[in-house]
Amino acid sequence: MELSRKLEILADAAKYDASCASSGAARKDSRGSGGVGSTGGAGICHSYTPDGRCVSLLKVLLTNNCIYDCHYCINRRSSNVQRARFTPEEVVRITIDFYKRNFIEGLFLSSGIIRSADHTMEMVIDVARKLREEHHFRGYIHLKTIPEASPALIEMAGRYADRISINIELPTEQSIATLAPEKNLARTQDAMAHIRTKIDERFAEKTQPGAPRPPPFATGQSTQMIVGADDSTDSVILQRADTLYTGYKLRRVYYSGFSPIPEPSSLLPIKPPPLVREHRLYQADWLLRFYNFKVDEITTAAAPNLDLALDPKLSWALRNRAWFPVDVNRASREELLRIPGLGVRNVERILNARRFTRLRLADLVLLRLSMKKIMPFIITADHTPTLLDLDGDSLRQRFLPPPRQMELNFDNPQPTVADVKSTLSGEI
Repeated sequence: MELSRKLEILADAAKYDASCASSGAARKDSRGSGGVGSTGGAGICHSYTPDGRCVSLLKVLLTNNCIYDCHYCINRRSSNVQRARFTPEEVVRITIDFYKRNFIEGLFLSSGIIRSADHTMEMVIDVARKLREEHHFRGYIHLKTIPEASPALIEMAGRYADRISINIELPTEQSIATLAPEKNLARTQDAMAHIRTKIDERFAEKTQPGAPRPPPFATGQSTQMIVGADDSTDSVILQRADTLYTGYKLRRVYYSGFSPIPEPSSLLPIKPPPLVREHRLYQADWLLRFYNFKVDEITTAAAPNLDLALDPKLSWALRNRAWFPVDVNRASREELLRIPGLGVRNVERILNARRFTRLRLADLVLLRLSMKKIMPFIITADHTPTLLDLDGDSLRQRFLPPPRQMELNFDNPQPTVADVKSTLSGEI
């Protein structure tokens, strides 16, 4: 098979892995054409370095052959798809050629499992080793590791990669046993714990004064969970994410809405979840990581799934009207972070500004805040919410999206061209 054809197949197969900041190919149903957000340049995705720079990566699989038979995966053993396989030398060649042409700044490499986890991991490492040692490649490398591989091989992958990741895929052991019988949640978490230990060791060695510089190791790890392939609630998904953040210090948990595949298993749902569910999970994830929320605040026993109509912070505020209104001139940082429409950066600006003056609505306008969203929840020197603003039911109706937007969010995950045109013309 020609190298260009291999690249076409294996770059397309890599698009289902969301463990980069953006997908490398068109985000679409596997059985149809792309919709809003479809992109060209198959195999190119974007990620971020530890210092915040956005980098373009070549995103490919080493092979889409796989001995595993995960029901949700298009590359599973029983799937009827065209197979292809790169040699490590071919991946190195493509990466260097693309880099010299300024198409990319790095590589995101994953693979199906062939022969065994250790054999596959050795080939993935061989690509990174050749790039680093033989071609002196100093670009960004993200390697997808395999939890069943030996700890020594995973540690070796970390020496050559800037970031490594292991996909947990599903949030519960029961779902994994049903849909991915060859995988095991405990093994995945053991591998994550090993990576965390190595990252911590390297950081401690680097911070010791006068100590020799330790060998390089990945600066962080991430993972992916598929949303909608099983019956896990948003509460279960967020509880697992919270465990991964606190117990294993993951940099990111990525959420990927289940995408129907050709010849699907009878165990899978017929339709994908609304794309807005994935979006709400990312918003809730942000609250966990940067706003000091707990999972049992974002979701409840009575409502284990996120409100798809409203963002999770606003939903929490409407359920907890006793917290509000908050005086922006007196409230603590933690209280300000709970106000819908206030982000971390603007909370810091408010804390700095009120050292010199009592804040009024005009001052908040200068900060370019969403005044419509925050006014029912705040007190300023010249504003106190009305009784109507304190009524949670009327507030919910005020913040609900227009009916046409609700229809797009819940009933039509893949908008049509007509939907896009109506959005651009202001009908939504």
